[in-house]
Amino acid sequence: MSDGTGDKIRGTLEETKGEVKQGVGDLTGDDRLKGEGVLDEAKGKAQNILGDIKDKVEDVKEDIDRRV
Repeated sequence: MSDGTGDKIRGTLEETKGEVKQGVGDLTGDDRLKGEGVLDEAKGKAQNILGDIKDKVEDVKEDIDRRV
């Protein structure tokens, strides 16, 4: 099983992209771009959570392997 580092990196990039889109949307008055930013940020947060879950699963697996 792979660790969650890649998911965390992708999630952080997606969150940042969303924050930038929201900022540009605010500055330009573009509500659609701002909305896309909110969605991108939410996707990034979900991706980070997935990375955390993968890391926890890997930790449990390693703990079980050590005990067996």
